[in-house]
Amino acid sequence: MSAERVEVAAAVIERPDGGILMAQRPAGKVYAGWWEFPGGKVEPGENARAALQRELREELGITVINAWPWLNRAHLYPHAHVLLRFFRVDAWDGEPHPHEDQALAWTHASSPQLTPILPANGPILKALRLPSEYAISDAVALGADEFLRRLDLRLAQGLRLLQWRERDFPPDVTARLIDAVAARCRAVGALLMLNADVERARALGAGVHLNAAQLLRTTQRPDLEWVSASCHDAAELAHAARLELDFVVLSPVLPTASHPGATTLGWAAFAELLRDYPLPVFALGGLDRADLAQARSLGAHGVALKRQAWTVA
Repeated sequence: MSAERVEVAAAVIERPDGGILMAQRPAGKVYAGWWEFPGGKVEPGENARAALQRELREELGITVINAWPWLNRAHLYPHAHVLLRFFRVDAWDGEPHPHEDQALAWTHASSPQLTPILPANGPILKALRLPSEYAISDAVALGADEFLRRLDLRLAQGLRLLQWRERDFPPDVTARLIDAVAARCRAVGALLMLNADVERARALGAGVHLNAAQLLRTTQRPDLEWVSASCHDAAELAHAARLELDFVVLSPVLPTASHPGATTLGWAAFAELLRDYPLPVFALGGLDRADLAQARSLGAHGVALKRQAWTVA
């Protein structure tokens, strides 16, 4: 018998200190004792956001003040084919209390210390480790020394995700710069992604960011903890999802000074491409930090910035 398709609204409820709330399924339910994100089935005629509001009120006694759409993960359990529509909830009214005999626990994505966790929720915890800003290096434009100075400042300010993407330095200069950048990232626990260079990334303990052409040539995910890719259309997004990459950058959203006259997605097409997408997506192209709220409201994880990333006081 084929599994029933069930649409579920799920909440990642987040405190300012990074704590996230998880619930343990009570006795008598399928997977009793397993931990999951709070939420429940979307009823006929109900949209996912309305279901989220209702379920959190019924299950936890809270009223959602602010929630933004995030990932959409399908998972085939023996009893059901589940489509989980995740929302990030960072403001609510009331104190969460169990209303359905479930245990609750605040934990952190980097070390949840809760077992067992439902399989559909595992990738969500990894995605939650990603910050909302993805900075792309601009060392050629700034000069090597000035770039390193600004990198030190941004890391001190909390930057924790960086892509090294430079093509115009001599190889020996590039090698020295990458080593210097990697050492700075390691010192503060920031995640470094090297553009296109899988072997160098492996040697440094970094992640790799695939360009679009490289992505489409790739038939198996590189054996690294973190792998991301640049995407520009539905076909590239779908291929990244098939490879089960950790996140993607979707561009160009808006016109940019570096590519005048280039065709852009615009926010409407950007939102449509993300409507049922399972991976974290960073919006790129003509954006700055002030565009984060707009990107999130349409389903993005965050924004990717190049020149704007290195504006420091």
